[in-house]
Amino acid sequence: MPKFVIEREIPGAGKLSSDELKAISQKSCGVLSKTGPQIQWVESFVTDDKVYCIYLAPNAEAVREHAQRGGFPANRVSEVKRMIDPSTAE
Repeated sequence: MPKFVIEREIPGAGKLSSDELKAISQKSCGVLSKTGPQIQWVESFVTDDKVYCIYLAPNAEAVREHAQRGGFPANRVSEVKRMIDPSTAE
């Protein structure tokens, strides 16, 4: 299944409390449970003003639909074409 990186502009994201992040996570998981197994949240990275999420989904539209249903921004949805890591240099 294709992998996507979602860039979400959320001013002050890095200052969200653990309870706020938990509530956002619960909302996302609730939407995903209603959407079905064709879209999966892998992990997210919280920075000062953005959240970068990794999803597995059949297409970018499924990712955008999840964002719309959950009320989350999806400012940029990019399909991962390839992955590299330090072992790529060997």
